[in-house]
Amino acid sequence: MQSLVDWYNQSLGSWLPKEVFVFFVSMLPFIELRGGLVVASLLKIPLLRANIICIVGNLLPIPFILLFIRAIFAFMKKHNILKKLVLKLEDRASKKSEGAEKGEFIFLLLFVGIPIPGTGAWMGSLIASLLEFDIKKAVIAILLGILMAAVIVDILSYGLLASVVH
Repeated sequence: MQSLVDWYNQSLGSWLPKEVFVFFVSMLPFIELRGGLVVASLLKIPLLRANIICIVGNLLPIPFILLFIRAIFAFMKKHNILKKLVLKLEDRASKKSEGAEKGEFIFLLLFVGIPIPGTGAWMGSLIASLLEFDIKKAVIAILLGILMAAVIVDILSYGLLASVVH
């Protein structure tokens, strides 16, 4: 994440507020809130402000994924637009979701909330959508998972990482 912060400082830092940059970082798939909080820590954004920015940024794409991703994927496959990528994402979501139907709420909560590579709100939303989980339960589980991940990453980025970096 340090290289991302360095890039921001060298290219965008003079005209784009660091909070806006962190917001957009938190919206990105694979990086999401986890990366956003680390970047916020490195940019010395206060903890509470960083959490609000990153949580909102991470939440923003979720309703669109839950509501529209199946239709978007169907269109992309039908018209051969990034078809291999769509099939790969569907396959990955399917593999990561094995056994999820029984305890979908807890599964989604932990899947989104435990910050390990390949998990997070984007993939959790994709799984929930493709497996047709109840949308209200999925939104609540994903929101709680994001909050759980925020606490864990706060401890790491503003606690442990901050003491190592500073």
